This record gives sequence, C-alpha cells and structure tokens, in this order.
Amino acid sequence: MSTNYSLEFKNLQCIRDSRTLFSELNMTVLPNQALILEGDNGSGKTSLLRILCGIRSPDHGEVTWCQQPIKNSSSGFFEEMLYIGHLDGIKRDLTVEENLKVCMGLGKPSEIGISKALDQVGLYGYEDVRSQVLSAGQRRRVALASLLIRHAVLWVLDEPFTALDKTSRAVFENIMNQHVRQGGMIVVTSHHPVQLSAAEVITINLSEQ
Repeated sequence: MSTNYSLEFKNLQCIRDSRTLFSELNMTVLPNQALILEGDNGSGKTSLLRILCGIRSPDHGEVTWCQQPIKNSSSGFFEEMLYIGHLDGIKRDLTVEENLKVCMGLGKPSEIGISKALDQVGLYGYEDVRSQVLSAGQRRRVALASLLIRHAVLWVLDEPFTALDKTSRAVFENIMNQHVRQGGMIVVTSHHPVQLSAAEVITINLSEQ
C-alpha cells in the first residue's frame, strides 16, 4: 500500500436533537495507525463514524482524504474506504457467496478470494448457505470477511466484535493487525478492548469533548 494516504478532520462539530455531541474535533490518521473512539453511549461515536464515511455531513468542519474534501469525487476516498456498521448489513435472502460478491462489486477486489476469506473467518464451506439460517455471530463474520475480499486502505468499523465469541475476536484482531502492518488505516469503536500491537494507536474519548 502507498504511504501517501491521510484522513484528516478539522474542527468537526455534530449536533443531534439540539444537543452538541462534540465540537472543534481535530485529528489526522495515517498509514499504520489506528484511531480508537471511546465514550459513553450517546456520546457521538457512531455519528462521528458516519461523518468520516461521508454518510452524514458535519454541522461544522470538514473531512479530507489525501488533502481533498471527501465529498470531492476526485479524492478517490470511496474507492479506498470500507465501512462496517453496527448492523451486519447482510441480505438474508442471499447466500454467503452472493453477499460477498455484492460487496466485491462495490469496490476493487483484493487478491484474496471468497473461499480463502471465509476460511480465515472460520466459515469455510459456507458459500452456498443462505444467510437467513446463519447465527448472529456467523453473519457478523460474513460481514468481516468483506474486509478481506476488497482492497481498501481505510477500514471504518462500528463495534466490529458484536456477537463474536472470544476466539472469533482474536481471529479478527489478527486480521486488523495484518492490515495496519501492511500500511492500512483503521478507525474503530468497540466496547471490547482492541489489541492492535502492529499499529500506532490514537484514542479519542468523546465523553470528554
């Protein structure tokens, strides 16, 4: 991966229901770094992630990718970013393979195929299984497998360990460490401790803003 990527937010403010969740928020995230967002429920963690992904506009301030506003199509931001929300985003009427093919079609496929990705998340052989019969933890692992099959420098993850057992969390931490070791970038919220030994970790506690 290139080392020239940068995600920067400047003077961000977010207001919800006439209440300011955070303001004057500034940060730069570079390759090999992970930004961990902490804070009480309702402090604005998911709102900040949605702003960083371009899903929601800030009430004040700006988000840039490689010094270009993310709303500027020439920045290439949406080709290099992959967002996994608090919900798994899996279509129940599709098979596991069909769900992952949809994901691959939304960006640039990586060199890792679907079968290999499923093997890494402990779902090898589940390609033809319809998603509606999967457990919550299995559906979450399908969502996380999408990180492996698409080339994206920036991973934005909202509670990625939801519904995962201890073993699955450890597997995914290894995947996250490999990503940042290879020059990737991560922004993540989690109620579980995140062990990212390969990353330079930055922490923002939104409850203190």
